[in-house]
Amino acid sequence: MPAQPPEPSALPADTQGILDLAVRSMFQLLSSLSQGMFLIDLSGRIVWVNEGYQRFLPALGLGSVDDFVGRLVEEVIPNTQMRRVLETGQPVLIDLLTNRAGTFVVSRLPLLGEGGAVIGAIGMVLFDQPENTLQPLIAKFARLQQELDDARRELAAQRRAPVRTGRHAKYTLASFVGASAAAAEVKRRARRAALSSSPVLLLGETGTGKELLAHGIHAASPRAAGPFVGVNIAAVPDTLLEAEFFGFAPGAFTGADRKGREGKFQLADGGTLFLDEIGDMPLGLQAKLLRALQEGEIEPLGSNRLVPFDARVVAATSRDLAALVREGRFREDLFYRLNVLPIRVPPLRERREDIPALVEVLGEDLAQRSGNVQPELLPDAMALLAAQHWRGNIRELRNVLEQAVLRGDSLAIDAGQLAAVLRESGVEPEAPVVAGHAPPPAASAQDLLRPLAEQVGELERRAIAAALAAHGGNKVAAARQLGISRATLYARTAEMS
Repeated sequence: MPAQPPEPSALPADTQGILDLAVRSMFQLLSSLSQGMFLIDLSGRIVWVNEGYQRFLPALGLGSVDDFVGRLVEEVIPNTQMRRVLETGQPVLIDLLTNRAGTFVVSRLPLLGEGGAVIGAIGMVLFDQPENTLQPLIAKFARLQQELDDARRELAAQRRAPVRTGRHAKYTLASFVGASAAAAEVKRRARRAALSSSPVLLLGETGTGKELLAHGIHAASPRAAGPFVGVNIAAVPDTLLEAEFFGFAPGAFTGADRKGREGKFQLADGGTLFLDEIGDMPLGLQAKLLRALQEGEIEPLGSNRLVPFDARVVAATSRDLAALVREGRFREDLFYRLNVLPIRVPPLRERREDIPALVEVLGEDLAQRSGNVQPELLPDAMALLAAQHWRGNIRELRNVLEQAVLRGDSLAIDAGQLAAVLRESGVEPEAPVVAGHAPPPAASAQDLLRPLAEQVGELERRAIAAALAAHGGNKVAAARQLGISRATLYARTAEMS
């Protein structure tokens, strides 16, 4: 017969003590394993916070623990759902929380007293950089959420003004794939910029994802419900740029629409205006753009009426604006007006450890568009990709993958197929570097003056990223090559995330 639970009278006398010890141990375990934890009472006031959570306080605009403890949770943690846990008594085991401190994977648990009554709640941060540890899951969630948001906005736009449909952000900051230090810094700066209304200037080579970031900044900003209007200055003839920006009155010039037309500034009213390739703007139009930005109003062509607008400007360029200013080809005053929140988007060769994640996302997108199964890159192919210079950055990487998929007879792509595509594109493939056998990069004197622990940690992260890239993300093989246990590799990658 199966063993029956003991009667209450048969329980040891110190049962309550054991239960109390178990509760304390579990609480300490949760506090140590989480990235941060705090408690609220039944009124929603914060009564305790652990040391891990205190590092988020500056990003929340709080100077010390005293500014946090004792406050209502909604006052200090934007977008929190802790109040709902108090009201329902139901836990929320996994959720995404986004506010000015960043994006977090969180867990919320009710605290129950005698008789099962709710007496408070625990809030825990499980991951403080979920885009690093849960990138594939978050990317898929972001795409689904974006498709839902797109459908909702388009339906609302059709009800309000059918002519303005489709003018919305297509991407979020989660769409900027990458867990490297360089990618994380870009997303950190973009999240901070999204909360401001000042102009943003995105700097970087072509194909690095500047337009995607512009969409993401708009989607994370208070203007997300407004329109996102983009114009590629390099793609519009100089003679049409002024009308494109400011619009024109009826009959303003020969061949003009008899009803007139709104310009991009008016279309972006209440939202974001994205000026791509701002470095190619003619000097004559730069003065008018500067005045529009300073005064918050425009004058359509052929009109004497000033039209106010409220649009946040995000500009991007692959050119060296500072050099253009020195050469007299870009107005210095406009440069300073735009260069308020500059964000440098690094080229792909400066974040090679992101290539496996990028290949995963790009391959999935190619499969969805073609209706085929997602291609699989063999370890030698992944190592070859990680070794290339990528002058065209992510755009070139996508092109190479697409060509290899279309030319291949199977879904498994090896290094030979990729090398053939690169050579036909006029690029001589770089030989892959074997982890542990690459010559150390030359370090500057400034680099060597950093704390030793920081330099050792950076070298360790590079070695792990290179091993994972060489083995197509296979952690068992990567650990074997690095001479460490699989558990150690998992622990190190968790610390990197």
